[in-house]
Amino acid sequence: MENNGQIKTKQTDILSYKNLLPHIFIGLLCSLFVFGCTQEAERSQWQPVEGRLKTRWTQELSPDSVHPEYPRPQLRRKDWLNLNGLWDYAIQSGESGLPESFEGEILVPFPVESALSGVGRPVQKDKRLWYRRRFEIPRKWKGQRVLLNFCAVDWETTVWVNGSEVGVHRGGYDPFTFDITDFLTKSNEQEILLAVWDPADEGVQPRGKQVMNPRDIWYTAVTGIWQTVWLEPVSSAYIRALRVVPDLDAKKAAILSYCSEKAFGHHVLIEAIAGKKIVARGEGAPGEEIVLSIDEPKLWSPDSPFLYDLDVILENPDGRRVDGIHSYFGMRRVSLGEDSAGVTRIFLNDEPVFMFGPLDQGWWPDGLYASPTDEALRYDLEVTKRLGYNMLRKHVKVEPERFYYWCDKLGVLVWQDMPNGDSHIGRESPDIERTEESAQQFKLELKNVMDALYNHPSIVMWVPFNEGWGQFETEYIVGWIKGYDPTRLVDNASGWADRSVGDVHDIHSYPGPDAPPNEEDRAAVLGEFGGLGLPVAGHTWQDEENWGYRSFQTGEELTVAYLELIEKLKGLVKLGLSAAIYTQTTDVEIEVNGLMTYDREMIKMDVERVAGASRELYPIVKDK
Repeated sequence: MENNGQIKTKQTDILSYKNLLPHIFIGLLCSLFVFGCTQEAERSQWQPVEGRLKTRWTQELSPDSVHPEYPRPQLRRKDWLNLNGLWDYAIQSGESGLPESFEGEILVPFPVESALSGVGRPVQKDKRLWYRRRFEIPRKWKGQRVLLNFCAVDWETTVWVNGSEVGVHRGGYDPFTFDITDFLTKSNEQEILLAVWDPADEGVQPRGKQVMNPRDIWYTAVTGIWQTVWLEPVSSAYIRALRVVPDLDAKKAAILSYCSEKAFGHHVLIEAIAGKKIVARGEGAPGEEIVLSIDEPKLWSPDSPFLYDLDVILENPDGRRVDGIHSYFGMRRVSLGEDSAGVTRIFLNDEPVFMFGPLDQGWWPDGLYASPTDEALRYDLEVTKRLGYNMLRKHVKVEPERFYYWCDKLGVLVWQDMPNGDSHIGRESPDIERTEESAQQFKLELKNVMDALYNHPSIVMWVPFNEGWGQFETEYIVGWIKGYDPTRLVDNASGWADRSVGDVHDIHSYPGPDAPPNEEDRAAVLGEFGGLGLPVAGHTWQDEENWGYRSFQTGEELTVAYLELIEKLKGLVKLGLSAAIYTQTTDVEIEVNGLMTYDREMIKMDVERVAGASRELYPIVKDK
């Protein structure tokens, strides 16, 4: 090499190069072998924390492919980069600045307390959990804006990119995004740094059942990233969100596309597709309601969960496509109505329906808040359907969007709880008085959760409060929810402190069943009952001192007791009960009252008899 790096092309040089080829080839193979061994060694450094109960999906997990599925099914783009995998981590005093060094690696997106994180350590209120990840921007993204997306981080997150702070987010259950384009460097390697603070049950923020001292019905605290982290490229004008409002009477769906500020003056084109056939088209401006007329709409229901595909294109004033996303929606309506006997019931698509299913906590022995795989997430819903249920109540937790995608696809109705926080009240006590900060945080997170989940047809009920926990300004909160989302029902309080507002009167009864009195303007529902327990040796969180509302020794005993409850439930349905929720889908930590063991290895009861009993309930309301 000489002359400014130009290669000589003399015959002798070429011949010498040919002579070296075999040696170069062998060297390359050796290098690849060493590189592969190094990569394998790096992968092998991650191991789930030993001594914890695990699910079968733990064995399938690899740091190279962790939740690889596109995380946002209702706003999909072709280009994206998954940042799940091994990150550096450190836990240090909240008063400290940037960590001088990191303690090891953590597998994202599993909470630091979980076995699958590879760490398995708690983070106290006075500590911060730090993350670091280095990455490269694909060359084909050059000239585009780069969005950094977090599907969920619990609870307060500060983000730096290449040493510059890009933003702060507070909320453990709602997705958030930062445009990091202006923070990227010209070099190939970029760096993300996160600091996460989570006071768990020592704070007043929405937190669900997380506590620092797990016991009874309270579970291990969850800190940090627990859903997918990812990058996507967009133009300066792009589609930020959609809102789809089905209207069965008018045989139409109204679509609102929310776009970036740079999309002003652009044009939106929308197509609805059934199978491979385009059934409706519409166009308009960003932020403008675009109505799609759908002749003879196919309705979404648990028995027939039909979904329309939706393609949305954003064009600039010159007619050039600058963004395009793929989505879907379902045509369905949930409402109240009177049956033939004049009893107020819940209606789906203008027909009375009995909603019956489990209280679904969504916890995993190996991942805590995070399922080990997407297949595992789907499995719980498949078992729910196998047992004859048509719904579930998602209890004081919000799941990743793919959970609701599977509910939409499989046909599972969802009552969605808002994760609770702050203090509790008794059954007869007045609403609590939150501080202004606590009240505003709850309202903000509630709105963000509703925005994120708005388009899922499976969600038919919002539940802001559970058993008096954090319950405040009930009448106002219910009125606000109804005004913000008139397409769904609202349960003002599941159990305990009913304020005579909302669409249902919800009581809890263990083991039950029982029902509230019929009302003219609200449906009667049983928000929790059952809780029959069976610890199965080798499949419990701990060997002894497990807990259930009632305990049995065998699966047959449990099945018989369960069927006795369902037989009693039939009489209540005939009298006017519109829904019942059995506690619960799986065992959770020391609770052993699940339909399945915590590791999902066993369905505790006779599947066919349980499913048969479930199916006997649904025709009762049809006959009224």
